Amino acid sequence: MRRDGKMWSVALLLLFASLGLRAAELDAAAQARVQHLSEILRCVVCQNQTLADSQAELAQDIKRELQAQVLAGASDEAVLAFMVQRYGDFVLYRPPLKPSTWALWFGPLLLLGLGGGWLYRVLAKQRRSTSGPLNEELSR
Repeated sequence: MRRDGKMWSVALLLLFASLGLRAAELDAAAQARVQHLSEILRCVVCQNQTLADSQAELAQDIKRELQAQVLAGASDEAVLAFMVQRYGDFVLYRPPLKPSTWALWFGPLLLLGLGGGWLYRVLAKQRRSTSGPLNEELSR
């Protein structure tokens, strides 16, 4: 009888140990998902940082929300949809290309083009002013 009791104890101990390992494995998988989502979401208060990189208080709150949703069983798509609904497309580090996000995608190119055009005009004006008749007479 004693031997039987020890066997049951060992069996229960092994069962609980395997359940504990399974829970840790699930926790590691959930943490990996939270990390992945943190890397594809932008901190809404920081300059060009992902949630994973940000130390801002709001970013920490959003990471806790991500973790809660992942642990509740929400899919990555559902979590991303929730974040976009709450913070807008700007929260995505790579927002979708649609009319409401054209400024995010093409704004930097437009600013670069405007800056290049302004620089070209300034340099052209400077060249015209240095090659005028007064400078030609001085160079003789």
